[in-house]
Amino acid sequence: MVRSMYSYVREAWQNPAKSPVKALLWDRLQVWRKEPAVLRIRRPTRIDRARTLGYKAKQGIAVARVKVRRGGRRTSRYVRARRSKRMGVNRLTMGKSIQRIAEERASRRFPNMEVLNSYWVGEDGKQKWYEVILIDPHHPSVKNDPHLAWVSNPTHRGRAERGKTSAGMKGRGMRHKGRGTEKTRPSIRSHANQGK
Repeated sequence: MVRSMYSYVREAWQNPAKSPVKALLWDRLQVWRKEPAVLRIRRPTRIDRARTLGYKAKQGIAVARVKVRRGGRRTSRYVRARRSKRMGVNRLTMGKSIQRIAEERASRRFPNMEVLNSYWVGEDGKQKWYEVILIDPHHPSVKNDPHLAWVSNPTHRGRAERGKTSAGMKGRGMRHKGRGTEKTRPSIRSHANQGK
């Protein structure tokens, strides 16, 4: 069976550290560090991933590369009498993933567009880079596209802020199917308190 060009690109990006992508990223990150935090780019860096998530090379669709800092919650150390365990500094998890933060920043930067999806493109010791696929819901080419016309419906306004993208659904626990009788989202707290 003949493999497509996308399959070779996908294979190279599956493990960037052991493929030619490593050398590419080394050069690219040096340029990306000097760029603004949110930058519109002409074409996706990972064409295979972008196409999988709904990107099309047509008017009304744009891609933005977003730079976000890495790490957990940088909380200040408690200055009053506490032992280290009770200071509330270590092992704190953010309510949102860094990818969701990147999507929201792109959405704020381009207020006339909606976030369709996003994907990872690189990271170093201090920052992560994501590419966010944006769609203009009022553009005629989007309205006439049978696969993208649903974005024009006003009910989909503010997808990134409401956690409706793929990363947002994962962060809200909507991908997890309960094992047996246990229930997860959207009302995990109310379900936990029903028996009390």
